[in-house]
Amino acid sequence: MNSGFEYDAVMQRAFQHAKRYLASLDDRPVSTVVTPDQIRSRIKRPLPERGTEATQVIDELVADVADGLVHASGGRFFAWVVGGYVPASLGADWLSSTWDQNGALYALSPAEAVVEETCGEWIKKLLGLPETASFALLTGCQMAHVTCLAAARHAVLERHGWDVEQQGLFGAPRVRFVCGDQVHGSVERALRLLGFGSESIVGLPVDDDGRLRPDALAKALQDEPDAPTIVHLQAGELNTGAFDPFTELVPIAHANNAWVHVDGAFGLWANTSAEYQHLLEGIGTADSWATDGHKWLNVPYDVGYAFVAHPNAHRAAMTHRASYLVFDEQVRDQMDWNPEWSRRARGFATYAAIRELGRTGIAEIIEQTCRHAQQLVMRIGDLSGAEVLWAPQINQGLVRFLDQRPDATDADHDRRTDEVTTAIRETGEAFFYGTTWRGKRCMRVSVSNWRTTEKDIDRTVAAVQGCLGATPAGREVTSMPLDAP
Repeated sequence: MNSGFEYDAVMQRAFQHAKRYLASLDDRPVSTVVTPDQIRSRIKRPLPERGTEATQVIDELVADVADGLVHASGGRFFAWVVGGYVPASLGADWLSSTWDQNGALYALSPAEAVVEETCGEWIKKLLGLPETASFALLTGCQMAHVTCLAAARHAVLERHGWDVEQQGLFGAPRVRFVCGDQVHGSVERALRLLGFGSESIVGLPVDDDGRLRPDALAKALQDEPDAPTIVHLQAGELNTGAFDPFTELVPIAHANNAWVHVDGAFGLWANTSAEYQHLLEGIGTADSWATDGHKWLNVPYDVGYAFVAHPNAHRAAMTHRASYLVFDEQVRDQMDWNPEWSRRARGFATYAAIRELGRTGIAEIIEQTCRHAQQLVMRIGDLSGAEVLWAPQINQGLVRFLDQRPDATDADHDRRTDEVTTAIRETGEAFFYGTTWRGKRCMRVSVSNWRTTEKDIDRTVAAVQGCLGATPAGREVTSMPLDAP
């Protein structure tokens, strides 16, 4: 293999495939019905003994995976909180791979270090967080939770005379994690990774809107006043998008010497919009916050953001020193603030997205997707055989499909909901999945992609209406491979 211009042909080929993919998103089925064996039959080749020409590899890869891709980057994916990518973020993401920078130390990439520094400053202003908060760019909100909660672990145990970085958790005071009873699974996984275990979770009742009740929090904290405690609040609950009342809850937690962590995977971005920022009143008084880039900011995958109001606790939980590493106290070395060592330079895509959109552009995405979620949920709810269980407060809503038989039970309605949800997905027109909320099966509606249009809403409602008339067992899918030139 030679250096020099050997990349030209393969990069041009990849570019052409990417252009065709983007141009065809509106015409492609969002879902796929390929079976594991079908896709294995193409991809699981024998281990090659000899190499293959690079453009051939790219062409065959595109052909082999074509009907195994879920087209979440288009405008009709509504199953989970998954955004797309604005053009500048995609271009910067490609360049990130080309530049191949290690984003661990300033010495490894001064440009990436300063870009991340700038991103942290910008996002704090966008989200209404303290200017003095420390931050980290991670792979997603999952690792943002791990980072924030590692800082919280350090702080609450230090208050009890325990150095967890030196002494570990064996013999440490038991830390309790107090939250509403609808905590996201990524938070529980973070607790397990940090050695707390699921049994550390104290789930509390929420009100009719899914918000943690102040009286329940106060009672739980007073029951064990001396226990090291982390309180978890939500800015955008998984199913309903509900926001906890931060102005009431944070003072209660702090009065009881607890650390307050906020899961704002998508909801924190509502602060950019004058229409929705009231939902986040008091958010800046918490101790740590976690959010994602691939949701409402519409940056490609592999970026989340952690913020900590107490930089000393954050750095103590993460930093490491070794004689062969080069540190400079005049600059920000990223590995002092995140758990990853060899890490992709993920700041470029975030930087590009914020520069392309600006505060007003991000606000427009928030308001547009919330408007589309409202239209989608209410129009589906108006169809015969459907009902609205949760009208969107922001971009999350819930609908249910009813068994029309006079003697239908809740179990029948649950079954009907899952059948219709599957049937919609199998049309390829839109992508939804179900959830269980307050004991009922629902179809969850989430709109996060800047590409979603009024036409996408019309197509989706038409597909749902068709499936309510008949729920076919399946469909024939004509794959649309990106033909090689």
